[in-house]
Amino acid sequence: MSECNNIYSDKKTVTVNGREYQWPVQSTVVVCFDGCDPQYIDAASQAGLIPNLDKMRDSGFAGKALASMPTFTNPNNVSIVCGVSPNVHGVSGNFYFDRETGKDVMMVDSSPVRAPTLLSAFSRAGAKVVAITAKDKLRKALGKDLDGIAFSAEKANDATEAENGIGNVEALVGRSAPDQYSADLSLFVLDAGITLLETTRPDICYLSLSDYVQHKHAPNDPQALEFMVAVDQRLGKMLSLGARLGIVADHGMSDMADAGGNPRIVYLSDLLDEAFGAGKCRVICPITDPFVRHHGALGGFIRIHLMAPDIAIHDVLNFVRNIPGIALALPRDEACLMFEVADDREGDIAVVAIKGVALGAGKADHDLSQLSGARLRSHGSLTEQVVPFIASIPVKADPTRRLRNFDIFFALLNEAI
Repeated sequence: MSECNNIYSDKKTVTVNGREYQWPVQSTVVVCFDGCDPQYIDAASQAGLIPNLDKMRDSGFAGKALASMPTFTNPNNVSIVCGVSPNVHGVSGNFYFDRETGKDVMMVDSSPVRAPTLLSAFSRAGAKVVAITAKDKLRKALGKDLDGIAFSAEKANDATEAENGIGNVEALVGRSAPDQYSADLSLFVLDAGITLLETTRPDICYLSLSDYVQHKHAPNDPQALEFMVAVDQRLGKMLSLGARLGIVADHGMSDMADAGGNPRIVYLSDLLDEAFGAGKCRVICPITDPFVRHHGALGGFIRIHLMAPDIAIHDVLNFVRNIPGIALALPRDEACLMFEVADDREGDIAVVAIKGVALGAGKADHDLSQLSGARLRSHGSLTEQVVPFIASIPVKADPTRRLRNFDIFFALLNEAI
């Protein structure tokens, strides 16, 4: 089906990817709270530090939802703005192996996105739409065909009217864009969103944060709690400006180090080379992105591509399933059914780790010095799939339906799910 056939608008509703959305009655803001495992909200709430989030949970809607698998940034942000799972929009990770070309591909723009976003659909129907991301590589994906404002905190200084629908972002926000490896990168996204709420009153606004804090700090760490306070204050400002606000996450976060602080890693490529011969199994770590200091390209999900005709998939499956630390090893057809991933973006085998274990390619492929001595905290597996789902308005929920993080726009605009 072509993208134009996936979009319909009658000015009262917009239908995109088979879902009908009501026209916004007030500025509708979705915050993708990157890496926000529900434990971060629970810890801050128990400490009495997030009155605005607590008010939303008490008077609006609060639940938990499932993120898309694998639990990485790109598949989930694209799912949220498309309102559908990865088998529809085509994004299966931050990094993938293209079987047709035989090349590794890092997603740095919108080219892998196969479905229209609801951001573009609403903008083309006449709505004022804003998308602000922490990272510029994500901005390019979420800004696909968007007739509106789309920029990143990372490249705020470079934003132009021609490229981003806005210029002079730093002057507008009132401060310089922060370092990409900082908590302030996310706060800049929120501050920019607040400024645009005050000045342009967008109909729809999508704000995607960074998980820098969650990769470095556990929920009860002082730095994590301090960050939660700063985020909550900004959410309160948005509510005071009359925004209809929704909070979800792209994934949770798990500690992947032992009691001594040493990372718990299974280097699958090394094990497969030893068992089947060098280069016969190609291991892809789809968490890989330009921000390697977050996670060292280590997460709870990897893909194996069989590169030699004499390798039997059942032999590799049996071998991997018997490795300590492995929760699941699935052939492509089963992985696509279970995880809702497009067939051509899945490996021959998908591998998921148990909680607290990271998966890598070869030991030589991962520079752990990038972690700067911090404990390895990462994501990608089933254990990081449960995320918060919070709305500032009451939402009529169907108790028989499994809630997904990409339902958030539908919930806010239709007041039901």
